[in-house]
Amino acid sequence: MAQIGDRSDLWIRGVGRTVRQDAPVRLVCFPHAGGAAPFYHPLAAAVGEAAEVLAVQYPGRQDRRDEPACVSIPELADRVHDEIQAWTDRPLVFFGHSMGAVVGYEVARRMQRQGDHNPLGLIVSGRRAPCLPSVERNIHLRGDVGLIDELRRQNGTASSLLEDEEVVRMILPSLRGDYRAIETYRHQEGPELTCPITGLTGDEDPGATVEQVAAWENHTHAAFEMRVFPGGHFYLSEQWDAVGAAVRDCLTAFARPVATR
Repeated sequence: MAQIGDRSDLWIRGVGRTVRQDAPVRLVCFPHAGGAAPFYHPLAAAVGEAAEVLAVQYPGRQDRRDEPACVSIPELADRVHDEIQAWTDRPLVFFGHSMGAVVGYEVARRMQRQGDHNPLGLIVSGRRAPCLPSVERNIHLRGDVGLIDELRRQNGTASSLLEDEEVVRMILPSLRGDYRAIETYRHQEGPELTCPITGLTGDEDPGATVEQVAAWENHTHAAFEMRVFPGGHFYLSEQWDAVGAAVRDCLTAFARPVATR
């Protein structure tokens, strides 16, 4: 099976100072729109020895910036599903923030459909449930200034970086592709997950309210739990330790036999 340094490094990256290859479970993290694998370094530190933390590196950013970004969620989920097969020698738990929640959900659906190594559970953060009616914002059709304004509004990128024209030129193509992918995504009816889901959100996130995140309960036949944190869309960036503690609780709960959950 894969180790850090293999071909799958292109898509699946070890995060954190120490790659815990003896951990009982792998936590696979899916970034938000415009995000990249290193975003999850603080989560790896907060989770500690409870899991080996990996993160997906989507094409079109950082060391993959010369590749075209995926512009549809199904395409992205298909690619990640294929790449993640090399990491299934240990149980997997998925964690996705914002767009990453949907990507993680769709990868889990593909794994379940294929009958191959279903994840133990899915943790979704800062994202309304796929079953809810879509909201037509069309951010991906805005000009460059409009895209950058959206980043500032969500506080997802350090404002100092957004003043650097070179940085902005580097991130705009992947950011626009990500927004196109998530804004054109439509949930397809079909079997829902058999693994449990935990929903996380900030109590001041207008795009992922408590009620909207609670609707993820419709996407599992197993247990569902909610955790609400103070803050907005990027609540986790201000309280990684608390988020890490919640993730550790999820890892313990997901590992329990179904009859005792």
